[in-house]
Amino acid sequence: MGWFKRKSQGIFTDSKSKKDVPEGLWYKCPNCKHLVPKEEHEKNDSVCAHCDYHTRISSLQYFSILFDNNKYVEVNKELQSLDPLSFQDTKKYSDRLSKAKLETSFNEAISTAYGKLNNQMIAIAVMNFEFIGGSISSAVGEKICRIIKLAIKKKMPLLIISKSGGARMMEAAFSLMQLAKTSGYLSLLSKEKIPYISLLTDPTFGGATASFSMLGDINIAEPNALIGFAGPRVVKETIGKDLPEGFQRSEFLLEKGFLDFIVHRNDLKEKISKFINMVYY
Repeated sequence: MGWFKRKSQGIFTDSKSKKDVPEGLWYKCPNCKHLVPKEEHEKNDSVCAHCDYHTRISSLQYFSILFDNNKYVEVNKELQSLDPLSFQDTKKYSDRLSKAKLETSFNEAISTAYGKLNNQMIAIAVMNFEFIGGSISSAVGEKICRIIKLAIKKKMPLLIISKSGGARMMEAAFSLMQLAKTSGYLSLLSKEKIPYISLLTDPTFGGATASFSMLGDINIAEPNALIGFAGPRVVKETIGKDLPEGFQRSEFLLEKGFLDFIVHRNDLKEKISKFINMVYY
């Protein structure tokens, strides 16, 4: 027999007295699993303070990091892809576009803007991986070409930040054409002796790597970014061999001579400023 007995079973708390804890206050690093306040993580440019893991960030966050006082002029914001082939797989392409716009608040997989970086004018294009995997559509190619033309007109350096799965399959040849188109426009920028900096972030693959992403006067990357043409799983299945440790990571590409240097996101603004001042301004 027990010494103590409850008068009534169960302890109930009035649900009205419970305090709701707001969501999104904490960030858990997917690499080291460390938990930090989200605000603190964002102040560190969305880089884990414990393991240096670079979280994927949007174009607007890159603009905030790079442009002085977060002041810039976004251009061709309304430019977006149509559905020229009336493409449909498990879903209509038009429905995929509508869903991506609704979920991301972007009209396309790239954002373009210009403004001042350490008091020097610069044009910047940043790919949005959250919009259909940062895939290259006809509108993405056109926006890149237009920001190149603007850089030529205003005589300002160009920075393209890549984060892409490659060509947009739903646009077939319309997407494939953008590889040659953007490469051709970059040659015009080169003829004007205006510097082009290419920053490759995680992940950069396919048509992006096969064209504008690897055509910079300097090609740089964030730490541990996955960069290649085909993914590591496809490569392994094709050659039938195990891949070297760190294969297709930015450090591996730097060692093999495909990159000029790797830049920590906290140092990105100063590194780019130093380069354009050294070669242009």
